[in-house]
Amino acid sequence: MPVSRIEKGNCVEVSLAGRSARVRDSKNPAGPTVALPDRAGFLAAVKKGSYDA
Repeated sequence: MPVSRIEKGNCVEVSLAGRSARVRDSKNPAGPTVALPDRAGFLAAVKKGSYDA
């Protein structure tokens, strides 16, 4: 289930599956992804604002 967030031209897509997440640059859908094995930890960090620019 891809989820997109658009803000100030910085776009990423997040795919959540099981306990993991994959993140990629939405401007380059064929490009590499970052695999994150701890989905819950990643989502908690996003909600906390750890990845805000």
